[in-house]
Amino acid sequence: MALVLHAGSTNKNAFKALIAAEYTGVKVDLVKDFEMGVSNKTPEYLKMNPIGKVPVLETPDGPIFESNAIAHYVARLKDANLLYGSSLFENALIEQWIDFSSLEIDDNILRWFIPLIGFAVYLPPAEEATISALKRALGALNTHLASNTYLVGHSVTLADIIMTCNLVLGFNRIMTKSFTSEFPHVERYFWTMVNQPNFYKILGDIKQAESVPPVQSAKKPSQTKEPAKPKAKDEPKKETKKESVKPKEGVVGEEEEEAPKPKPKNPLDLLPPSKMILDDWKRLYSNTKTNFREVAIKGFWDMYDPEGYSLWFCDYKYNNENTVSFVTLNKVGGFLQRMDLARKYAFGKMLVIGSEPPFKVKGLWLFRGQEIPQFVINECYDMELYEWKKVDISDADQKERVNQMIEDYEPFEGEALLDAKCFK
Repeated sequence: MALVLHAGSTNKNAFKALIAAEYTGVKVDLVKDFEMGVSNKTPEYLKMNPIGKVPVLETPDGPIFESNAIAHYVARLKDANLLYGSSLFENALIEQWIDFSSLEIDDNILRWFIPLIGFAVYLPPAEEATISALKRALGALNTHLASNTYLVGHSVTLADIIMTCNLVLGFNRIMTKSFTSEFPHVERYFWTMVNQPNFYKILGDIKQAESVPPVQSAKKPSQTKEPAKPKAKDEPKKETKKESVKPKEGVVGEEEEEAPKPKPKNPLDLLPPSKMILDDWKRLYSNTKTNFREVAIKGFWDMYDPEGYSLWFCDYKYNNENTVSFVTLNKVGGFLQRMDLARKYAFGKMLVIGSEPPFKVKGLWLFRGQEIPQFVINECYDMELYEWKKVDISDADQKERVNQMIEDYEPFEGEALLDAKCFK
């Protein structure tokens, strides 16, 4: 029996499991023509979830409801993934951020949004308290993200998936630019996440709200089932106009938006298949703790496909400006954050070299294809700050330089390493 997810195609709580499925390779079929307020009220559905909430996942062992539980299940179906981190401690941190996302972010966004659209009584003092609580939570999140690309570790985990999905409704409907500008690291994190290929495939284009919705009168239950009789000629048109803009949350009684149009394929996805599986290399790199040369380096060259991938050295053009260590390290960290759009197609090592200023910044990058991807050049402005040279793997010296950069060999070219950062 295949996994079947009962939810509308724009329900942000369903997105959690669908994005997790993209990362794990698990097949999850979304029910077609799911109608909120109708499909979830049938006897068959209520047998799976007696209170009629959405989503529900049908599994070979029975149904599961509550979106976080569903996402957990999908994430755990395959062992060979890092959605749960690489240690018991990281696993606990992931659970910590999932709880924080649900209790501090999602709850407060919903408490702010639902009264505005008329599904709860609007009380200004309650709204003020909710916004204050949300800002407090976003402030804490912003502080954490000031020095972290992801919530836990150095790659996407289930915590990032759930956090991003919970932020979608806020950014899409009520959290305007003037509101989120107070939390720049949250902004950077959110837009980075939603543009990751596996996120974008499910979420499509996300546009930030330009204004907070005006307060609507609280809707009575009967109003969610059939339209009220118009009192004036123009009132039905006004109501129709309001219903044309739907929240991604899928609140009971609200119809949902059309599914987002699929993004055009990246040209790199249209290249002939390669024998090199990039995720296999990244996994080998991450899991090799001893005998790095014999295991990881040998494994890299065994996997490397010179027809499907290319290697590039990069050298920072303005090393004479690198006079402060933490500023130099932040500069490299920012570059790696902006390279997130290439994560599906690249692996990189960035070395900060020298025991005293000025520090040198040098890098090694593995890219899908024979050239540096054009979309990376277009979107990541840091690229032009480096000199780029394609590696000639037939040159023994260049090949050895690749080995040393991958393994953080020290001294590198006669100098100590201040730091080594990996993009994987």
